[in-house]
Order: sequence, then structure tokens, then C-alpha cells
Amino acid sequence: MSAGSGPGLGGLSAGARALTAFAVALGTFMQVLDTTIANVSIPVMSGNLGVSADQGTWVITSFAVANGISVPLTGWLMQRFGLVRTFTVSVVLFTVASFMCGMAWNLPSLIAFRVLQGVVSGPLIPGSQAILLSIFPPERRARALGIWTVTTLIAPVIGPILGGWISDNYSWPWIFLINLPVGIFSAIVCWRYLGKRDTPTRRLPVDRVGISLLVVWVGSLQILLDLGKDADWFASPAIVVLALVAAIGFIAFLIWELTERHPIVDLTLFRSRDFTIGTIVVCIGYALFFGNLVLLPLWLQTQLGYTATWAGLITTPSGVIAILLVPFVGRALGRVDARLFATVAMFAFAASFLMRARLTTDATVGDFMVPLAIQGIAMATFFIAGLTMTLNKIPPERVPAASGMSNFLRISAGSFAASIVTTFWDRHAAFHQTRLVEKSTFFDTAFREAHRGMEALGLSPMQAMGALEHGVSIQAYAKSAIDFFWLSGWLSLGLIGLIWFAHSTVGRRGPPVAAAD
Repeated sequence: MSAGSGPGLGGLSAGARALTAFAVALGTFMQVLDTTIANVSIPVMSGNLGVSADQGTWVITSFAVANGISVPLTGWLMQRFGLVRTFTVSVVLFTVASFMCGMAWNLPSLIAFRVLQGVVSGPLIPGSQAILLSIFPPERRARALGIWTVTTLIAPVIGPILGGWISDNYSWPWIFLINLPVGIFSAIVCWRYLGKRDTPTRRLPVDRVGISLLVVWVGSLQILLDLGKDADWFASPAIVVLALVAAIGFIAFLIWELTERHPIVDLTLFRSRDFTIGTIVVCIGYALFFGNLVLLPLWLQTQLGYTATWAGLITTPSGVIAILLVPFVGRALGRVDARLFATVAMFAFAASFLMRARLTTDATVGDFMVPLAIQGIAMATFFIAGLTMTLNKIPPERVPAASGMSNFLRISAGSFAASIVTTFWDRHAAFHQTRLVEKSTFFDTAFREAHRGMEALGLSPMQAMGALEHGVSIQAYAKSAIDFFWLSGWLSLGLIGLIWFAHSTVGRRGPPVAAAD
């Protein structure tokens, strides 16, 4: 939405504006929180529901895919029903869906309710940004964007900590039920102060065919990625069918959207070099970031013995550093080329990932925290610089469509990454375990000595063998995680070259773009 989309939302008193801004920010906070709060809770949640941890990642990917698909509809909904009405109804439905997630009785029901959560949450992020820009006068919109950006950064920090603490001290349904008071407060305040000031509405055609094709190909691809490793990939007829449906659906979607008069996504935006480069950088960078965000808590809890609370606390430095730096980045972005900030972000991401690639199973809490502190520098600069690059030279009337497209692709990239990383981790762990087992025989002196040492501690020969096999498995998963960290680091460095093919953003008109974490 453009900054000027809601002139009727202005005129609030200072106190009403502050309370409304807080309530709107809480709506954003609630949605962003739910993208990360479940990450550290997956092992606990999976165990309670009687499924494996990799099946439990469906809780993350189902929400992300549904949210990504619903984002392109946001612009149409706000013009058809009004900005405030769309945002408030979205908050109410998200709160109801959160309650249903907390009441889920098995994994399929939880996934179904998470899909509902994702579908109704599409308008929350763009709607909150548009409302904040509308209720503040032009000279204070930078402050509004600051409120919005800090909110989107606080939530990923609190999410893992809160999710871990709830999982360890209460029960996993509460990671969803805590949304209830937040959502009720946000909806009541927004409707109380803005309900009679809503933006004008107008009837618009909706691209039903485009939406259907989008759901088909994105859904098929996500299911393929989630089920592939358990079904032995293309050895399974079901996976082959899903791949064909995804490919044909994608081609049909492209053809339809390029010829439709009112497309759900405007593919002509890719004629802009800055939009294309910015979108590629944002999508790949976010995929690497989100993939690591999923992998680290899984590794810590399932292999290294960390509790959910500690797995969440270890991620704290990245968010704290990001929150401290964002105000400075936002102020400097109008004077400094966004490509420079994006380059700093990718260097920081690369440094963080490559430092993690040197970790071992004996690493301390501090060893994990230092790379994550460096990642905080990347978080503070990457999202805001990437979106500024993406929207550079886009005409004002096309900014809502461009922002919606960028968010849709970014969210989809993150959900695909969550599925791919668990497959990568398991398959590479199996490879490393095979190689380690080849050397772990009674012909190996170190293996025999380790076996004798365990028997000396009172273990039976079979117990000693089991303990050694468990140790081999832990090392195999550690090596697999390190492989992914190395790959993430080098891909981050590779994106730097692409960044500088975009145009400079210095002198760009309009307010700085807020991050969309």
C-alpha cells in the first residue's frame, strides 16, 4: 500500500495515535512471532504428537506457504473492503486460527489450522505498514516506519526464547494460545479508533484462475519438497505426479498472468533490472537465513542435548544487535547507497555461516552465540536494503504490487528452504555416517580402545557398541550441519557480485522502505 492510501485515517489525537500505533504494531508482532516461535518447539511438539522432527517441520512450512500465497491478494482485499476493515478482520481470524492450533489433537489437524493461520495472515504485515504511514503526518512517517521495523525485528528475537520456555515449562499449545489476548486487544483498539475512518472502497475484478493456478503449483511443489525424502524422491509415482503438476501449473500460471488484464501478480515488474536483481538477492538471502534459522535449533535439541529454552536463548544476540542497529541504518539509507548496505549484510551473513562451519559437538554456548551476534549486523541491513533495491525506480502507483510480489516470493523462498534444509541435513548425515562406520570397526585401534573403555565403565559389549553408534550418529549430523553452513556462507558471498549489477539508490525519492522480516 502506498503511504497516501488512507488520508481519512489522519486526525487522531496524540494519545489515540500512540495507542493505535501500538495496537497495529502488536498485530504485526503476532504474525511475525508465529513464523519463529514454533521453530525451537518442533522436537517437543513432534514428540507429543507422535511424529518425527522432520515431519514436524510441516508446522513451519504449511504456515509459510499459505501466508505467501495469500500475500498477493492483499492489495485487492484492501481496495475492495477498505484498509482498516481488512486488517482488523485479518487480526480477528488470525486469533481464532491460533486458538484452533492450540486445540489441535494430531499433526494433520495442526497443519490444517496452521494453513488457515497462514491464509488469513496475508494482510497483517502490509496492512500494518499502510495504517502506520496513514495515521502519522508526513514529517513523522520515518518514526512510523521505525516502529514498524523494530516490531518485525523484536518478534524473531522473542519467538525462539518464548517458544522454548513455553515448551519446557508448560505445553506446546500455549505457543499459539498466547496470541489470544494480543489479537483481541489489537482488533478492538484498531476498530475503536479507525473503524469509522476507513479508506474508500471500489469493486475490482479478482483473478480467480490466477489464484487457483498459484495454489496448485506452489502447493504441489511444497508437498513434493516435504514428502520427497521419505518417499525416495522420483522413485515414487506420487512424487513424479506432484513434480509434473507443479511444472505444468507453473507454466500455465506464467502464461495466464502475462495475458490476464487484471493479474493477481504483475509479472511485467521483472522488466525492471533493479526489481529482478533485488528480488533474487532478497529471496536467496532470506532462504539461507531462514534455512539456518530452522536447522540450528533442530541440531541443538535433537543431537546436542540442549533444551528448547536454551536453543532459543542462543539466538538472542542476533536480534539484540539488529534492534540496536536498525535506527541508524534507517536514517543513513537516504544518503548511502542500498547496495553498500546489502553488501555489508551478505558479508555479515557469510562470516556468521562460515564461523558456524568451524563448530564442533564440543562447542560452548558462547561459541554458538558469537556467529549469531554477527548475523545481527546482517539482519539490521539486509531486509531494509534489499527491499529498497527492489523498489528502486518503481513508479509510485506500482509500489504496492511490487512490494506484494517481493514479499510473496521471499516468503515462498523461506518455506521451500525449511523443507530443503531438513532433507539436506538427513541425507548428508546418512552419507557421513556411512563413511564414519567404514572406519569404525574392530580393525581400527581407536575404535577398539573406545569400546574397551566403555566396558571398563560397566557397560556390556552390546551397550558399549550402542553408545559408540550413537556417537557416530551425532558426529554425522554435526558434519552435515557444517556442510550446510559452508554452502550458506559461500552462496552469501556469491550474491555480492549480483548486488552491484543493480542501479544506485542514492537520491531515491520518498520515505525509506521498512523491512519486511
